[in-house]
Amino acid sequence: QVQLLESGGGLVQAGDSLRLSCAASGRTFNTMGWFRQAPGKEREFVGALTWNGGITDYADSVKGRFTISGDKAKNTVYLQMNGLKPDDTALYSCATSRSWALGRRNSQRYEYWGPGTQVTVSS
Repeated sequence: QVQLLESGGGLVQAGDSLRLSCAASGRTFNTMGWFRQAPGKEREFVGALTWNGGITDYADSVKGRFTISGDKAKNTVYLQMNGLKPDDTALYSCATSRSWALGRRNSQRYEYWGPGTQVTVSS
């Protein structure tokens, strides 16, 4: 059983930065992903990291602004968010999946999820 817990969300102004953390208890799978869901919208892929080699992948909407990193010893994944925009306002959740090549952008391929942390960006 894997439990994930996000932290680090908050209310910030446009242009500010935040770093989200996702702490895992138990052994996670190969892929760690970040997703977000804004009110009235579907959950969308933000980015993912594979513990095998630390390869990352990002949605076009956050590429160049967000960075995912991981500390395997702490069983924690981070999402550094710079240049935040009001459109980034959402509930951010981390999840873990066995799949990288075919499923890292597909939320249905993720088996365990954290409850999420709210990020609100004011203009």
